[in-house]
Amino acid sequence: MKKLENKVALITGGAGGIGRSTAELFLKEGASVMLVDLNDDELKNIENELSNDGKLAVIKADVSNHEDVKKYVSETVEKFGQIDVFFNNAGIEGVVKPIPEYPVETFDKVFDVNVKGIWLGLKEVIPVMKTNDNGGSIIITSSVAGLAGTANVSPYVGSKHALIGIMKSAALEVASYKIRVNTINPSPVDNRMMRSLEKGFGGEGAEQTKEQFKQMIPLGRYADNEEIADLALFLASDDSRFITGSIHRIDGGMLAS
Repeated sequence: MKKLENKVALITGGAGGIGRSTAELFLKEGASVMLVDLNDDELKNIENELSNDGKLAVIKADVSNHEDVKKYVSETVEKFGQIDVFFNNAGIEGVVKPIPEYPVETFDKVFDVNVKGIWLGLKEVIPVMKTNDNGGSIIITSSVAGLAGTANVSPYVGSKHALIGIMKSAALEVASYKIRVNTINPSPVDNRMMRSLEKGFGGEGAEQTKEQFKQMIPLGRYADNEEIADLALFLASDDSRFITGSIHRIDGGMLAS
């Protein structure tokens, strides 16, 4: 039997590399999937490219807007009847600047998306998931930046630290409903966000910056989107049925010391 047979999964940040890879894997494992993102064109491309037999739907939404969050939750329930898995994955990197030079409006945007957006998702999904006889799984994408400091990206680091506290509080609130809540904490992943950060840290020397990042990882490379999806599948499935309130590093040993 497939790991997510007869399950409904809701994925935010669905047009990004991790979101798309996770959607593809969840579909293969039997789930119906709702993908949420602001990038409507990419959502439509994904919808057209993935063979899904009507089990994939997409919706454009701003995760930091409460009305948009209510809409993507209600449309998921209207389309598929329930929510069993919530991959609360949307996030942005902001810019690379020291604190005195960091634009306040960018700080606000990072926290709006990365913290408020995650919290609003929990606020609206938890009441739906509570109605499930068998509970559900909520997976929040944090980062190794949620476990250690990095200079010149303080809003991103602060937002990812905040998600760990939110996750732990949520896990305690919903455990009696058989709902599990965990974070995934990746090291650099080989996708668009890292291209942006490499350029921000290195400018014209982005390739050299990439090599420097890789040298910080004992396994010597970035994670692939598919590897993050594999961990999301584990946390979404009954394989992790006794795991909640936990931080799951997937970092090639980056924070081992």
